Amino acid sequence: MTTSLEQSTPAVLDDPEVAVLAVARRAREASRALATATRATKDAALRALADALVGATDRVLAANAQDLERGRANGMSPGLLDRLALTPERVAAIADALRELAALPDPVGEVVRGSTLPNGLRLQQLRVPMGVVGMIYEARPNVTVDAAGLALKSGNAVILRGGSAAASSNEVVVEVLADALVAQGLPGDLVQSVDAWGRPGAVALMHARGLVDVLVPRGGADLIATVVREATVPVIETGVGNCHLYVDASADQADALAILLNSKTQRVGVCNAVETLLVHRQVADTFLPSALAALTQAGVTVHGDDATLLRAPQGSSTAPATDADWGTEYLSLDLAVRVVDGLDAAIEHVRQWSTGHTEAIVTQDLRAAERFVAEVDAAAVIVNASTRFTDGGQFGLGAEIGISTQKLHARGPMGLAELTTTKWVVHGDGHVRP
Repeated sequence: MTTSLEQSTPAVLDDPEVAVLAVARRAREASRALATATRATKDAALRALADALVGATDRVLAANAQDLERGRANGMSPGLLDRLALTPERVAAIADALRELAALPDPVGEVVRGSTLPNGLRLQQLRVPMGVVGMIYEARPNVTVDAAGLALKSGNAVILRGGSAAASSNEVVVEVLADALVAQGLPGDLVQSVDAWGRPGAVALMHARGLVDVLVPRGGADLIATVVREATVPVIETGVGNCHLYVDASADQADALAILLNSKTQRVGVCNAVETLLVHRQVADTFLPSALAALTQAGVTVHGDDATLLRAPQGSSTAPATDADWGTEYLSLDLAVRVVDGLDAAIEHVRQWSTGHTEAIVTQDLRAAERFVAEVDAAAVIVNASTRFTDGGQFGLGAEIGISTQKLHARGPMGLAELTTTKWVVHGDGHVRP
């Protein structure tokens, strides 16, 4: 596929700001093709994207192998390598997420509310696309597909900045998706990347106010803070996941252990993995020895307070915890563990160290559960289940564009509805304001 930008002069290609603004203008023009697109058109396109992606699996994996090789050479952590890695199974799962999006209701045109005023004016507040959505993210080629699918279904064009770590993977994936759109009679410019212009291109995307309607950063704390600080485009802030699991005195300890292991080890390099375990002092003697042994067997290093280390069985992989551990999103096989005096102390610890992503309690005490839910301020609060469930797919939203930890417009997993805004439609019959 040859884009209009690739046909431009070298001077245009060499100037990141000029190049990215040209991308944004084409994205805005392309988004108009979706303004009147039916659900059937969008769903057929999503299924075509899924088929094209599966058909290009070998190309995608070959490009991903180049990214992984560079990542290892550059000392990328195991957690980030896991985020970056694609397999045939992961490619198939990403494609399936597109098909699941096709099966979901179309949010565009939904009537949020409506009424007829006493003067006869008929009001409707309708969901409409944002227009052009920008994404800045790290080492996550699956996000490239998720963002493209969510944008298409919600009637938006998307501009992607996926970072150097996944550059080869993203280049191939964007090309496959754009070609599939063209084959469906839609503009290939609905999905574009600015990776070719590196960090200056990312800055230009942040400053493309008036052409890009909203920007979503997804990645580590430094990336998110940089986008929030530098962008003039409106930002929906996703957050890091310093997630906590509190085991209450009344907890079913077998359930608590299973939830802990799933929350920590099912996949470590993700924002909904648990990073701190809090244990009620009344059950520390019975729960911690078995939990620490199981964590060690799973390859987890425990960073524990004194009360935790005193209860560690021989051979456990442990280290003394510091204040830095309580505030760390490890994204690795590391876990901070603290013994607390009860629910009040657990809630206070969470309040001090939480990033507002996902917090969980294991308890059989209804009042304790209700207090935890009411008093813990987070995008998701989970009772007697793994933190790993905070996910757009698991919540039935289809793929997600990110998990918002802010409180304006969107909070928690952001699916289709969160990529829309609203407009008021007013119908009158010659009405004039007195």
